[in-house]
Amino acid sequence: MKSIIKSFCLIVFTAISMQSNAQKVFATKTGQLFFNASGGIEKIAAVNNQVDSKFGEATGQIIFGVLIKGFKFENQLMEDHFNENYMESSQFPKADFKGYIKNIKDIDFSKDGKYPANFDGTLTIHGVAQKVTTVGQVEVIQGKPIITGEFSVKIKDFGIKGLYIGEKIANEAKIRVNCKYQN
Repeated sequence: MKSIIKSFCLIVFTAISMQSNAQKVFATKTGQLFFNASGGIEKIAAVNNQVDSKFGEATGQIIFGVLIKGFKFENQLMEDHFNENYMESSQFPKADFKGYIKNIKDIDFSKDGKYPANFDGTLTIHGVAQKVTTVGQVEVIQGKPIITGEFSVKIKDFGIKGLYIGEKIANEAKIRVNCKYQN
């Protein structure tokens, strides 16, 4: 009886291991996220070079995570105001996107090229989650993908308040993503 149980456990463990190994997972911790909320006369733009992202080749499931304090501005005072007055980054330290590349089957990771990608998921900023659907691109170079995309979000939809939104700060922020993955 013990040998039957051991054999059954071995078969189950092997099946689980094979399934988890079947999907190639790509990852990066050095992706880039740019945002621009310039309005009026003031340039309000920043970059974060520490985007943490993973996605599965077989399922298309994708996750992006970013620390708000990782955004760097040209002006230190603007960076301080961004973190303290608008994003409240001590209370809401990160933003993330969890979703899927809906047309993952159309992307050939064995062939270099540029492939359109349809993203669908939930973007959480400032503690507020909103559904997001956008298009981007997956470029494959020697089996390694680079994901790029651009979309806009309405600042007030994420509960971000501030005196200058709609004046010095645009009502919508343009977000651009550029992530080079390893496997």
